[in-house]
Amino acid sequence: MSGEPTKPRGGDAVSTKAGDLPQAKTSAAEDIAAFVAKARAMSPHAPGAKGRLIFALDATLSRQPTWDMACALQADMFREAAALGSLDIRLVYYRGYNECRATGWISDSGKLATLMSKIDCRGGDTQIGKVLTEARREAVASGVRAVVFIGDAMEERVDELCAKAGELGMLKVPVFLFQEGHDAVAEQAFREIARLTGGAWCRFDPGAAAQLRELLRAAAAYAAGGREALLRLAGTTRGAAQLIGQMK
Repeated sequence: MSGEPTKPRGGDAVSTKAGDLPQAKTSAAEDIAAFVAKARAMSPHAPGAKGRLIFALDATLSRQPTWDMACALQADMFREAAALGSLDIRLVYYRGYNECRATGWISDSGKLATLMSKIDCRGGDTQIGKVLTEARREAVASGVRAVVFIGDAMEERVDELCAKAGELGMLKVPVFLFQEGHDAVAEQAFREIARLTGGAWCRFDPGAAAQLRELLRAAAAYAAGGREALLRLAGTTRGAAQLIGQMK
């Protein structure tokens, strides 16, 4: 991919260079454990198949610190997948007024880091519906194994988001939603999207790079190798092993 993606023309399209397009509170460790457990229960992927993961982020103004952290941690996803085969990532982000963009498929962490470093966060409302629409389009067009979304708010009609999530669920594309902070409205919506897609919701603390790294590595392992890959990760990573030990 060359250069920053172009601006969408409106509606639910996501723009690319190629074309437009009440729960009880738990600890962060328990949330991560639940995410890994959910991903482990999913069907494994075909051996040797290339993993494709949509990496979606809220890039509104308040998100700059988390954007910078995600930029630094994204290489961990590629490294985790390298031991399993390969992984292609498509970055999708929204910011500003009605701006939602997507890159092409990227297989190199250096290229993704360079692109992300050139993107600044801008004020605006959430556009999670466009993220889900883009995920569905790519799932039909080229195959997507999982979607990762990182955000802290939800300002859309939840029923509309759920309808889009249900379509992804029918396509067997799980959405893993990693929530920063404790916004109750966002949590309710994120949990329901995760349920409808067969994915998982997990909270991480603001600025908690180690927690987010654990989640991104687990997501990459699933995208590249399915539940068996997560089992192997649990056997070699102390943090993951500790989480698996808490599971029933």
